[in-house]
Amino acid sequence: MVETPELVEPWKALKAAGADLELISNKSGTIQLFTHYDKADTFPVDKQVSEVSAADYAALVLPGGVGNPDTMRMDPTAVQFVRDFFDAGKPVAAICHALWLLAEADVARGRTMTSWPSLRTDLVNAGATWVDQEVVVDDNLVTSRKPDDIPAFNPKVIDLFAARAR
Repeated sequence: MVETPELVEPWKALKAAGADLELISNKSGTIQLFTHYDKADTFPVDKQVSEVSAADYAALVLPGGVGNPDTMRMDPTAVQFVRDFFDAGKPVAAICHALWLLAEADVARGRTMTSWPSLRTDLVNAGATWVDQEVVVDDNLVTSRKPDDIPAFNPKVIDLFAARAR
């Protein structure tokens, strides 16, 4: 239940910038993309989160959609995978409802971030400073609110990922 543009648009931008990408999920096969609450295309999964480690990757992008992060935050392996990126100081980008995973992984404390407005209370309760801006960069984290913000989100993601790769 990933929001289509929140996966597809950063994927295309990162590919165009030369990134080698893999889609990680808690299940094999394909994931169902959504446009709001309506089913859209599917997207092939490369690996399951139980088969990988944050050490295998340079950076992480967490797309939103309501169902995607709500499901993933209930998976202890997925939550640990996210936490491991922060523990290693690796760059992470998250948009819309994906920030639920950051709250669940206990990595929001002390950070300034943005998200879909309904997550504000969750993030504040997790110790974050929440702001209503199209994109926020806080050290190794880029956050954004919604699909309309992707034109601002993608360049910040690419800039952060490229800077940390050097």
